[in-house]
Amino acid sequence: MCDRGSVTAETAAVLPSLLLVLALMLGGISAAATRLSCADAAGIGARALARGEPPERARALARSAAPATAHVDLSEEAGTARVTVRAELRIGPGTALPVTVSAGASVPMEPGG
Repeated sequence: MCDRGSVTAETAAVLPSLLLVLALMLGGISAAATRLSCADAAGIGARALARGEPPERARALARSAAPATAHVDLSEEAGTARVTVRAELRIGPGTALPVTVSAGASVPMEPGG
């Protein structure tokens, strides 16, 4: 029996699956990096709001550190500044899966701020 070329044929059959797994893994890494950017942006915005910066300034600071597609929500309740940053991205090849990642930060308001 001749087995010449069988490894090549098997690899060719499995290659599309391997590429799909690789694309999904890269998408997961991209989602994790986007989440970290959202967390950093939320922290920056919450600290600015807690210092007494105007909400427009805190939002601008958060947006400057956030991914381009991010939405920034600010709130002040019970002596705490809260900022949530949400961003949408697409994972996978072809008809990519839409994924929304978000992160939030809460910082106590500074006295006199």
